[in-house]
Amino acid sequence: MSGGVPHRSQWARHTLRGPRPEAVPVLVARACAIVGLLDIAAGVFPRFRHSRMHTMAEVLPGALGPFAAALSMSTGVLLLLLAHGLRRRKRRAWRAAVALLPAGAVAQFTYRHSLVGALISLALLAPLLIHRDQFRALPDPRSRWRALANFVLMGAGSLALGLVIVSVHPKTLVGDPSLADRITHVLYGLFGFEGPVDYQGNTSWTVAFSLGALGLLTAITTIYLAFRPEHPAAQLTEDDEVRLRALLDKHGGRDSLGHFALRRDKAVVFSPSGKAAVTYRVVSGVMLASGDPIGDVEAWPGAIERFMDEAKVHSWTPAVMGCSETGGEVWTRETGLDALELGDEAVVDVADFSLAGRAMRNVRQMVKRIERAGYETRVRRVRDLGDAELERIRRAADDWRGTDTERGFSMALGRIGDPTDGDCLIATAHKADAVPGEYGDLKAILHFVPWGTDGVSLDLMRRDRSADPGMNELLIVAALQAAPKFDIARVSLNFAMFRAALARGEKIGAGPVLRAWRGLLVFLSRWFQIESLYKFNAKFQPRWEPRFVVYRASGDLPRIGFAAMQAEGFVNLALPLPRFLRRRRTTARACAHAVTERDVRAA
Repeated sequence: MSGGVPHRSQWARHTLRGPRPEAVPVLVARACAIVGLLDIAAGVFPRFRHSRMHTMAEVLPGALGPFAAALSMSTGVLLLLLAHGLRRRKRRAWRAAVALLPAGAVAQFTYRHSLVGALISLALLAPLLIHRDQFRALPDPRSRWRALANFVLMGAGSLALGLVIVSVHPKTLVGDPSLADRITHVLYGLFGFEGPVDYQGNTSWTVAFSLGALGLLTAITTIYLAFRPEHPAAQLTEDDEVRLRALLDKHGGRDSLGHFALRRDKAVVFSPSGKAAVTYRVVSGVMLASGDPIGDVEAWPGAIERFMDEAKVHSWTPAVMGCSETGGEVWTRETGLDALELGDEAVVDVADFSLAGRAMRNVRQMVKRIERAGYETRVRRVRDLGDAELERIRRAADDWRGTDTERGFSMALGRIGDPTDGDCLIATAHKADAVPGEYGDLKAILHFVPWGTDGVSLDLMRRDRSADPGMNELLIVAALQAAPKFDIARVSLNFAMFRAALARGEKIGAGPVLRAWRGLLVFLSRWFQIESLYKFNAKFQPRWEPRFVVYRASGDLPRIGFAAMQAEGFVNLALPLPRFLRRRRTTARACAHAVTERDVRAA
């Protein structure tokens, strides 16, 4: 094992092991979901809530019965929502469940007059109180986007459940209302108004109270989420960024993804000594770290321990995306987690790169053809660009993105031309004889971040859609040829997911399982560019460095994969900000961090 990372005892590895789901919280969560379903059924279905005492109560005056039905149904909906939080040992979910279960018991006894139904709710309360020490997890980071998600999901659920409530009273229904009338009645009822559907007896009161309760529940939860204090999912503070840059100055050459730790939508935990750090983002309850820990490899275990402690405190699922083989060995040894090869990173050694030879014929011909078409290239440090040109490049990169949201997490910086990133490298393609557009003669952009003192790592590739094909190949060749001028000895290109499977599956002698796996990857490449990235990287004859995903259990892999797709921008569950607001925010951040850059240089 390189780097001299100290071994830890078996006890230490056990204590750092990720927070596995406890038996009690899982059972309590399942029981909570069952009780919630029983409460909903008790408030909705007439046959389910039928009893002798209920038959007598139906003819008594007053609205206690309809009110209890609405309370039972509302309690059931909330218990269903809390089941996931209880499974993750969330303290707030425990408090809410302890308050709701007695209310559900009262509703069961008041409306159904069922002693068994009330006892079931109270029986679940006992293990919650006995095992209260197991529900200590802190709440997740939050933002007000969840208010919108809650409104959409709760609104859809209330509409569906409301249709059930309106339709389960056929014996007391007046006439034969159409589906449109029933939907209209539900929508009116959610806002507390009487709709076109009518019932005999007190059923109309029960339906009205139930629909009103659903509407009120949707409104209260949405208002609460909208006006509670906002805690961003992750935010790198200026002090954190200064400390990370100091670590990268000393140890940044170890990992090509190190500079991506400076994304400002990440959080960070430092080792007790401050000599190492792990950056992460929490997505859908998954605590995603990216790349290797930053800093002195001797201090990695301390940073990893802090990371695992943070995951345990919040009951997050720990995972690492894109770590190197060395990083994977340290993570698995120190935590007891498992590692799986995710793909390969393409690294080109500048000294070995040449356009000569048969293997480079296609690239060579493409570059020559584009140069004959009148394109020229420029490779410069960000610090050497003027403000006007840098702003033009930044706007072009934003407009040429092709998607509404910026993609990337583990291998993307998320910004370009920031004053604090003066060491970044920009390669641009220009066509002087072209008709000047919004961005002058600019046609394509490549942005590289520093990899230690003698390397760069590809961050983004953008080009004008009207430019000739081959812009990316032209700029990569230009960057590789200009690298010696900047004392750059190695260039990291794109990451090729499942590269080994694609390469082996197309060879002679590949078995049916490997060929089937390759066929699936080729099929998925229609949406995720799996095969195209591999073939594009392979053009430059790189050496392949494996990258791994570190995870706790096989059952977590689908959840980790979905969280990673959200983090990388392939799945977007929130509405993006308008483009003009994104630009304004980017400019404000750049100005704010310019002062930090000057302070660092002065120090």
